[in-house]
Amino acid sequence: MKTLLIIRHAKSSWDIATLNDFDRTLNERGKKDAPIMAQRLLDRKINIDAFVASPAKRAKKTAELFCTVYNKNKEDIILISALYHAASPIFFEVIDQLNDDFKSVAIFSHNSGITEFANELVENVLIDNIPTCGIFAIQINIAKWKDFTKAKKELLFFDYPKVV
Repeated sequence: MKTLLIIRHAKSSWDIATLNDFDRTLNERGKKDAPIMAQRLLDRKINIDAFVASPAKRAKKTAELFCTVYNKNKEDIILISALYHAASPIFFEVIDQLNDDFKSVAIFSHNSGITEFANELVENVLIDNIPTCGIFAIQINIAKWKDFTKAKKELLFFDYPKVV
């Protein structure tokens, strides 16, 4: 059994209009929301074996804040360039290559691809938008990540900062 957590990066800053998109970092709300959402996962007793992220500053920083709450080493975050504004097929390719020793993986990426991907996973579940720092969690009855694409997926939960 495997668990996949699809996490959109936390709220980013638009304060510097000339800053290129890749280098935008988190704003104050994003810096506050990420640890709260990580703690919600811990409260649900969700373990994370691997943190996989787009290398864009806002996605990487979100993953780092989750690592802090989980007492994991930030240097262990697996950065994958293809996750920067990835289309849905890229997520499947990334998951296909995951180490089978990882039972639970968190992937930090960007919209619109992350919402498109989530909507392809669970039958009869449609999400208009994964908000910033939103978590779409699924469980898959597989032993090897390469079997992910064809396997039946079950929604565990969908959570985001404004859910009370």
